Amino acid sequence: MGVRVHRDPGGWSRLLPGPLALGRMFVGALALTVIAGLAGKIRLPRGRTLAGVIVWGVLWFGLYNLALNTAERTLDAGTASLLVGLAPILIAVFAGISLGEGFPARLLAGIGIAFAGVAGIALATSSGASDTVSVALGLAAAVIYAGSTILQKRLLPKVDSLTMTWLGCVVGAVACLPFAPVLLHELAAAPTSATLSVVYLGVFPTAIAFITWGFALTRTTAGRLGAATYAAAPLAVLMSWAVLGEIPTLFALIGGTLCLTGVLVATLRLR
Repeated sequence: MGVRVHRDPGGWSRLLPGPLALGRMFVGALALTVIAGLAGKIRLPRGRTLAGVIVWGVLWFGLYNLALNTAERTLDAGTASLLVGLAPILIAVFAGISLGEGFPARLLAGIGIAFAGVAGIALATSSGASDTVSVALGLAAAVIYAGSTILQKRLLPKVDSLTMTWLGCVVGAVACLPFAPVLLHELAAAPTSATLSVVYLGVFPTAIAFITWGFALTRTTAGRLGAATYAAAPLAVLMSWAVLGEIPTLFALIGGTLCLTGVLVATLRLR
């Protein structure tokens, strides 16, 4: 999804943005084909629905990953997190206007609190490494993220979420095929950790994550689900602390607390 992945100097960061996107989508498409096949869910939509899913696949699995991968080569972690953190705000705005979800006060308040938390984490992890092109690509990724979520929400009543996720990932892989020669060349020269990292990205943050995302999107509003993604930032801080031994700063801890508070305010229903 829109979560920034830790860069392993010996792993996936050795791949260029295009080949990395292709490798991730190829593995994701294979995993989703197996999952959808076992579930008996591969039923192609037709007409406008099929065209919509193809457009969604190119945007979400193709252009979004290319834009974000390219931006993250020079953006520092804090700036990247802040830019991606704009996506739930855009989702709420787009959903309120085009999907008729409106602008519930609790949702807006929760998103505001959570974004303030993301800003705190960004401040704590920013190194100042950024440039205009990378920032523009990061902003483009956030817009594509939000627009793709709205398009998916519109299509889900016409096609089941697993089929849509499978087909969209296949389309994304096909869209990235021009990078195949470079990917094969880079993998041949890269350490085993790079290949394993690409496999991990394809199976977990792509296949499994997008299956659960589609499932959730069929059962809640786009705005509330977008707000829930703010929980990823504090979880990343905690995982970096537990797995990598990266002790979070006070700003990161405060920011994480604000993120979780905002998610609770935006998503929990009062009885």
